[in-house]
Amino acid sequence: MENLEQARQWLAGATSLAVLTGAGVSAESGIPTFRGADGLWKDFKPEELATPEAFARDPRLVWEWYNWRRELIRKAQPNPAHRALVKLEIKIAHFTLITQNVDGLHDLAGSGKILKLHGDIWRMRCTACGANWPDRRAPLPKLPPHCACGGLARPGVVWFGESLPEGMMKEAEHAAASAAVFLVIGTSAVVYPAAGLVPFAKHAGAKVIEINTEPSAVSGIVDCALHGPAGEILPQLL
Repeated sequence: MENLEQARQWLAGATSLAVLTGAGVSAESGIPTFRGADGLWKDFKPEELATPEAFARDPRLVWEWYNWRRELIRKAQPNPAHRALVKLEIKIAHFTLITQNVDGLHDLAGSGKILKLHGDIWRMRCTACGANWPDRRAPLPKLPPHCACGGLARPGVVWFGESLPEGMMKEAEHAAASAAVFLVIGTSAVVYPAAGLVPFAKHAGAKVIEINTEPSAVSGIVDCALHGPAGEILPQLL
């Protein structure tokens, strides 16, 4: 309770806030996490499918997985944690939401300033001409999908072994460095470079508050760790 009150005070006095969200926030909306027991699909691990090599080897198999994920995500709705972040964005002058999630639930909730470190599952990119476009159909009518130019389309997400979108990390670091408070929510904090934002913000002087159902890789360095579902804890901090 003492931790909750301390976190509430820091947020109440903050004029700048940066937030990092991970799969735990989406899990509360019913979306399976990469690393949970429910993350497997047809005996494949996500790490075996979400790679350029897997796509080059069998684009249809990779697209079957993404088609399945898109259908799951389409049924999901933003939860109280997503909605609480929208309220914080309205309330705090300098606000940046940095997410590792690709499901678009932050957009659906109404968040405006979002840095999508790992891309967006609702966008496609042509492997031939480089065109990038939104497509919210689920299921997709034809697998694998193609671009208007005839080239093979891939999901608009960042795969294992790929770089983040150009300039994205610089913007995230700038937000973390200039934040009075840094909220890290629902992430295991093992995927870099995103996980590096937590010590980065801490060294820059931010008060770091973690909200997670269990201790993570950064729990030892945060200023305040709140354990439990984000959908329950975050609304209490408003």
